[in-house]
Amino acid sequence: MSDQDLVIRDLHVAPAAKPDHEILKGIDLTVRPGEVHAIMGPNGSGKTTLAYALMGHPAYIIKSGQVLWKGHDLLALKADKRARLGMFLAFQYPMAIPGLSVASFLRSAINARRSGLESDPNVDHTDAFRGGIPMGEFRKLVKAKMALLKMDESIAARYVNEGFSGGEKKRLEMLQMAVLEPEMAILDETDSGLDIDALRIVAEGVNAMLNPNMGVLVITHYQRLLDYITPDTVHVLAAGRIITSGGKELALQLEKDGYAPILAAAGLEGIVTDEAPAGEANDELAGTPTVGAVR
Repeated sequence: MSDQDLVIRDLHVAPAAKPDHEILKGIDLTVRPGEVHAIMGPNGSGKTTLAYALMGHPAYIIKSGQVLWKGHDLLALKADKRARLGMFLAFQYPMAIPGLSVASFLRSAINARRSGLESDPNVDHTDAFRGGIPMGEFRKLVKAKMALLKMDESIAARYVNEGFSGGEKKRLEMLQMAVLEPEMAILDETDSGLDIDALRIVAEGVNAMLNPNMGVLVITHYQRLLDYITPDTVHVLAAGRIITSGGKELALQLEKDGYAPILAAAGLEGIVTDEAPAGEANDELAGTPTVGAVR
């Protein structure tokens, strides 16, 4: 095992509002650089909770377990530190930020990412002349990534997600991922709300960013996203646990037969699960200043 592997051991997570009600009940998972893992499961199974717990969402508390990555106890780091370390979360429901242009947002995020886990007090990454990304380099980088994602360059002058269509919001999430170059990317139902053309463009962008140094955790309800992004491993999450894992054929089986047979085989027929509404939880995280400044 390398310290570049994301290692999750017996992770138990509960909502801060109901600390005695565990949503995740012992997750064990390892994601290595260059690997794509897909997490599938019925509504309320704990998929979004896993994404937010890994990123440090304040609405969830860790009851027990470990998450190790790059030589760090990830659970001991705040959300912005996790982002600086190279972790990225693409939201299912991206929030609008009126008054903040896409260009300013991306430049601040790049500077924060490049400043590293512990900022050098002698370097001001907000200043292009004292460690910040030079404007010429920034424009060239963003232009290239926008071309990759088939985005109109005029979007850089618009306010973040304000008046954006569903497809534009998801493309902007992918643009952030492209410019920040994370080493661990978590995509929380990126396919949600996309038509087939937008889904294909977003997936093509993700595929273009895949590299041997980046691990990817794709969270999705549907197999259709996996028609475009090929996973190395598919996991089924239900009742707060990973109940089975397999290759892409597992996703095809779920598409054909649904979750009922797999749930029945795991002794989970008719089980009722409970998870915070994804949009509600995402709103809180998106409004957390330390995350917004780094993302």
